[in-house]
This record gives sequence, C-alpha cells and structure tokens, in this order.
Amino acid sequence: MVYLDAQIRHRFEGHRWSLPAKVYARPLELFTGQQLAHGQLNYELKQLGYRWVNQAKAPGQVQKTATGIAIYSRGFRFADGDQASRLAQVNIANDKVQALRQLNGQSIAVLRLEPQLVGGIYPAHNEDRELIQLDDLPNGFIETLLAVEDRQYYQHYGVSPWGIARAMWANLKAGAIVQGGSTLTQQLVKNFYLTDQQTLWRKLVEAPMALLLNLHYSKDEVLEVYLNEVFVGQAGKRAIHGFGLASRFYFGQPVSELRLHQVALLVGLVKGPSYYNPQRHPKRAKQRRNLVLSVLAQQGLISESQKQQYQALPLDLSTAQKVSRYPAYMDVVRQQLQQHYPASALSSHGLRIFTSLDPWIQHQSDLAMRGQVKQLQKQHEGLESLQGALVVSQRDSGELLALVGDKDGGYAGHNWALDKTRQVGSLLKPVVHLSALESGRYHLMSAVDDAPIAVPQADGSVWKPQNYDLTSHGVVPMYQALAKSYNQANVRLGLDVGVKRVVSQLYQLGAEGNIPAYPSVLLGAVEMSPLNVNQVYQTIAGNGFYSPLTLVRQVTEANGVLLSHFPYAVRQAASNESVYLLQQEMRKVATAGTARGVYRYLPKQQQVAAKTGTTNDQRDSWFSGFSGQYVATTWLGREDAKPTPLTGASGALKVWGELMKNLAYTPYQDIKPQSVDYYYLNPKTGKAMPSRCADGVWLPIQKPLAPVATKQCGY
Repeated sequence: MVYLDAQIRHRFEGHRWSLPAKVYARPLELFTGQQLAHGQLNYELKQLGYRWVNQAKAPGQVQKTATGIAIYSRGFRFADGDQASRLAQVNIANDKVQALRQLNGQSIAVLRLEPQLVGGIYPAHNEDRELIQLDDLPNGFIETLLAVEDRQYYQHYGVSPWGIARAMWANLKAGAIVQGGSTLTQQLVKNFYLTDQQTLWRKLVEAPMALLLNLHYSKDEVLEVYLNEVFVGQAGKRAIHGFGLASRFYFGQPVSELRLHQVALLVGLVKGPSYYNPQRHPKRAKQRRNLVLSVLAQQGLISESQKQQYQALPLDLSTAQKVSRYPAYMDVVRQQLQQHYPASALSSHGLRIFTSLDPWIQHQSDLAMRGQVKQLQKQHEGLESLQGALVVSQRDSGELLALVGDKDGGYAGHNWALDKTRQVGSLLKPVVHLSALESGRYHLMSAVDDAPIAVPQADGSVWKPQNYDLTSHGVVPMYQALAKSYNQANVRLGLDVGVKRVVSQLYQLGAEGNIPAYPSVLLGAVEMSPLNVNQVYQTIAGNGFYSPLTLVRQVTEANGVLLSHFPYAVRQAASNESVYLLQQEMRKVATAGTARGVYRYLPKQQQVAAKTGTTNDQRDSWFSGFSGQYVATTWLGREDAKPTPLTGASGALKVWGELMKNLAYTPYQDIKPQSVDYYYLNPKTGKAMPSRCADGVWLPIQKPLAPVATKQCGY
C-alpha cells in the first residue's frame, strides 16, 4: 500500500501527460475592402466548425443577414494577447468585404477568427489530447457522464459494490450494456496507472489504488483528470484521448459548444470507441447515442419529449477535413523547428506553433494537383505512376502558404516538394538573363544568335544543344529568346556572360547544393527540389531581395507566453533595375511565349510572370512564376524518372493555372526604377519608332542603353 500510495501521488501531482505541440494555420482576418476568393469564407468557417443558425447568440455561430453574414467569433489566446469572442456584421458583395460593424452600427477595423488547428508533433506513444477544465463543459455534460458511467460518483469512496449490483440490474432491464460496474475512479486507475493486460496483479491493485486516489484528491480533481485521460477514438496511429480533443475530432467544435445529443454520443463512445466509431459505424453509433438519451430520460434528467427530439437529430459529425491532413507542410514545420528546439520539447511540452499556412490556398492546391493529375492520366497511357508537387509562397514576405508533397495531397514516405530533387530544365533560363542584365552589357532588345552551336567538353566530347522544335531561328531579340525558350540562343547568351557568373547568380537567388559550372547548367542540367526552385523564383518576384522561405511565425507555451518570434530576414541578391527588367521579360513568356496557355485559366488583365520547364526526354514538367501576391512552383514527373508525354506547358502549367484561378487576385504594385524607361521598338531592328507605327513592342530599357530613335515605321 505504501508503494501504491507513492505511485498515485507521483503521477497525479507530477507531469501527467506528454502533450504534443499544436500547429496552427494563419488566422483569417476580415477587414473592409478585403477581396476574398469565391467560397473562401464559407470554407474556412466550415473548417473551424462554425454552425449556421437562425440567430447567432453564442461563439461559434453564424447567421445569414440581408447584407451578408453575422459571425460570433470565438475567443483565442494569440501570441500577442488574448482575444475575446465578439459578434460582428460582415457585409459582403462580389466576394469583397464592404463593411465590418458591431450590431450597434459601430465599425470594426479587423475581425480576427481563431486559427485552424492543422496538425501536431506527437510523442512516441502517439497519444493526443486537448486539456479541458470542468468549467469548459456545457450544461448537462457531467450529468450525462455520471448517469451512464457512475451514478453514485460523488457518494462512494472510489469503489462501489452497490454500483456494481445496480449496473447489473440496469443492463438486464435494458437488454444491453448501458452501465459499467467499475467506478470512474477505477476506470481512471486502469487508464492512467495500469496496463491493459488482464493480470492478477492489476486486478488486485485496482481497487486499493482507487481508494487511495479518492482519499488524497477531491472528486472534482479526479473527474477533471478522467475527462482528459479517457480514450475515445483512433485516427490512424494517433490515439484520441479526452473529451476536449474528441469534440474537435468528431464535431469540429470546442467541447463548450456541444449540444446534448452530441454530448450523449461522446459519453456513449467510452463503452467502445472502435465498436461505436461514428465515422465507420454511424448506425451503431446512433443506436448507442439514443440509448444514452433514454437513460437520461429514465433518470428524469430530460423529458420524454426532449428525448424524442434529440434522438431524431442526425449525428452532426464534422464534414471538415481532419487534423494532420497536411503532412508535407508539417515536414517543413518540423525541419525548421528542430533547428531551435529539442525533439522532446516539441512532442511533450504542449507548445503552440503559429504558422503562415493558408487553409484556403492549401485546399485549392490539393484540389488542383489531384484533379489535373487524374485528367492527365486519363489523357495519356502509362502515367499511372505520375507524381507531383506544388509550393506556394507570399510574394512580399517569403512565407510558405501551402505545400503539396504528393499527387493525392498526402504521401507514403516521399515528400516530392521537399525531399526529392529533379532536373529543372528551362526554369534556369531567367537566371541566365538576369546575369546578362546584371553585367550591364545587355538589354531586352539585345540581339542574340539562335544558330546551331557546338561546345567542347572537358572530356573531349562536343555538346550540341538543340531547340525543342529542332529549328534554328537566327538572330532574335533577347526577350524573345526567353519567351520562346530557345535553347541555342540562351546557351550563347550564358557562355558570353560566363557560366561561373550564372552559377554565382543562382546561389545568390537562393539555390542550394553543389552546382558545377558546366555549360549544361545553362539549360537546367541541375537537380533541385520544388521548394528550392520556389525560393529562387521568390527572390525574383521579391524585386531581387532574398528572404528565406519560412512558415513558423511564433512559438508559445501552452499558457500563451511567447518563446520565439521569427522575424523577417532579407538581403539583396540582384539590383532592382535588372530584376524589374527580368520580370517584364517573364511577362512576355506568359503573354506571347511558352507559358501563354496560362491565360486559358486566368483573365487577360491579370499579370503573370512565369517560365515553363521541360527536361530531356520530357522526364520532368515544371512551371514556376508569380501573379498578384503569390509565387508558385509546380512539378510533375514519373516516380521512376522515365519519359512522359508532358512538357512544362502541357503538364505543370495546368496545375498552376487551375490553382491561380481559384485564388483571390490582388494586383502587385510594380515600381519602375528611375534608371529605366519604356520605348516603343521595332522588333526587327531594335530601333525606337513612333507609337503610331504598327507591329511595335513596348519594352523597358536601361536609359544608358537607350535604343536609337527613328521617325520611320518601316523595316
């Protein structure tokens, strides 16, 4: 007994649970003038478990109004302080927030919803729970639990012989198991202190341990631990413990918002979480729930009419996607956090990690990848093993907004966005052009020869790159060499600038790994991951300022105390002038070059700067670029790296376009450098001509390299 007493006190008063770190997405912040994507607000409210009602009277409720919707937000403990729940009227027209007010008409600057829980970093035993207190429970929860599991809980001393006899009689009357013989205290002892093995030792010590627990601690203290310890379900390898997490898992709501029929379902699950799993066995679960409601009516806790009313309701399970649905994104979270925290802290101290994940963009990224891959597989034979990856970042900050590591949104051991590298092909041509612009010797109208070329190699062989269409195009303007992705012209340009200079520029933009300065680099004979490719394009989109792709914003303790803040870091990787010129050149790729197919998905007025990429034998299909506030990179290829029938334009572009058409477009304000001006140019001669002339092209040129002006329109 002395030994058992020590065990009871040590566990109950010490560190009771290894609490996994909780990972949150960015919170949705609503403000007047905000442009939302079509369906975005409804989707995010659904994912957060908000319920549509006739009149919003409590947190977690939404109602339709004449001019939009009324949202009763939930309170949340953010890193910058606690935010109370509030009721706000959101006026919406054409997916744009027109006004944001309190019900008394006073305007609200910002309505910040609580962030969506998107995953966790679990301990080795994979137990997960969300700690709750008795005050968090809705009315009727304790009464329902005790009515079914332990009616004399507040009268007995941890063990109840009369309770065992009464349970047997109740079960006989009901013709089913509606009550258990063990008290809640005994159940807690089994779950909290002992193993599941049916041994003589366990049976001998269970009762005295329950008595000791009852002796040392109050009924409310024991009950609160039980509420957080009880096993109520399994999600893959993750064990769902406690009613707090069970409420989130099954209903997508905090336990405080549950209605009685939902409470009855959770209490009913205690008897057999697997057998009564409402997601797998809804009919069986509903029967169990209704039996619990009948017990409440028998004991006078609800009326007969209330029982019938609740029994007629559906299970009301959440239709939102489940926690841990973003495994590829979570990989990057772990990778970044492991540089700052030991693994034990991440899996056992209940830390809260706030990230930049955008649930709407992640959802659309998953849909775009899954849908387009299925369509391509139908169109082409032999693409059963086609894989894909997609990375999306914020143009002005470099924060990661979404990450797809597999064609189905999940993966089995392979994160194609992070862990796998493939040759990038023509995606490196913009780096060649940036290096040329940085040299000060080239402008967008500079003449480049697209004639056949032979390059001697160090081993004595000769490299003879060819254009994709196997045709030479003679002398062409530099911008056209990029827009049409002419291999021969780009190799000549890169050799003139210097391969080492191009490789150095690539590193400056954020490329990683060992990149040998071979001429083949000029055509993308470099293996990179989609995440690293997006880093390079992020720097180009960011006007030449390199900021490492990040996703962790803050880390706090469970009580909200800030532990770490990850500030914005930046360095200049290329001049504003050269990057501005490259961006305009890349827009030509989208309007008149290999990426023009993107406008099958987007309106003509939406600005896109991008580049397609296709490797030898079409083993890899790439598309990377930026539009509005977003930078995105898409890769498609076979798992075994064998050839495909896909080019960058016929494969990866489709995923990119499908994604972008479903995102809210906010124009990005380009600032033209003072050293650059626009000229109306004759595309054949490169000379400036009057704007009244036909067939000219407007191009930005560095003023020191301004083209010769002519008053003639002819060639």
